[in-house]
Amino acid sequence: MSSIVLLDGGMGQELVRRAGEPPTPLWSTHILKQHPDLVQGLHEDFIRAGARVITLATYTATPERLSLAGQAETLEVLHQRALERAQKAVAACGEDVAIAGCLPPLVASYRPDQSPAGEVAVPSYRRMVAAGEGVDLWLCEAMASLDEMRSAVTAASETGLPVWVAVTLDDAHPDRLRSHEPLADAVALAESLGVQALLLNCSQPETIEASLDVLTGFSGATGAYPNGFTSVEALAPGGTVSALEARHDLDPEAFTRTATRWIDHGIEIIGGCCEVGPSHIARLAKALGERGHALVRP
Repeated sequence: MSSIVLLDGGMGQELVRRAGEPPTPLWSTHILKQHPDLVQGLHEDFIRAGARVITLATYTATPERLSLAGQAETLEVLHQRALERAQKAVAACGEDVAIAGCLPPLVASYRPDQSPAGEVAVPSYRRMVAAGEGVDLWLCEAMASLDEMRSAVTAASETGLPVWVAVTLDDAHPDRLRSHEPLADAVALAESLGVQALLLNCSQPETIEASLDVLTGFSGATGAYPNGFTSVEALAPGGTVSALEARHDLDPEAFTRTATRWIDHGIEIIGGCCEVGPSHIARLAKALGERGHALVRP
């Protein structure tokens, strides 16, 4: 059987739960600032569950989001803290695990209309890349438009490290990004930018499953990691995840059945996004082992 790269799951939702505090617009970044031990502990739980890639808890630590919160000067400190906590988690677990730097939408998830133009976006991403020096690869995730992709990949590629791109899809139109641009155009752009992997993320599992065939046009590695929300429509820019509802039909067993179908389809990188926790990853890792797959570090 094939080798599979198993990712971690969603950090933000689980960190908010573990902190026992109301979510803020800075989400996981607030927890990183106030409770860094929780961040390290969750990384360790994902690694022990079987993840061979963990992603820094810096999804909302962008120049734009921190500026809106009056915390612009904390960016470098937060990124270094996130890296240190991830490195300590890897060392504590003694596993061969890659650490992915996170390059997310700069202003708001799922809302490419809020994203700054390239001449503003690229310098912001370059600042994040410089602050995260020491990661093993860059993950441009939840990219909702071709412009977001291009800007994030431009900055990440300048490091010489592997670059992965994960795009989020319109749940009502699975063949399109949330910008309504065709997924096929994102595949072509990823190919032209020379990224090493193209993934689908932070969309409903059904949306991703309906879109897998489009990924066959990409020559590099392909992957997927779904969210567990009933819908993301209620999340407004500057809002909190308290506006969203978790679905109740994506427990570890259901998640594993879905993920193994995708692997049978040819997906090589698999994991989870929001509302997918260590128990989901652990159940999937067990199933992959039973099927004879090797879990490998990229």
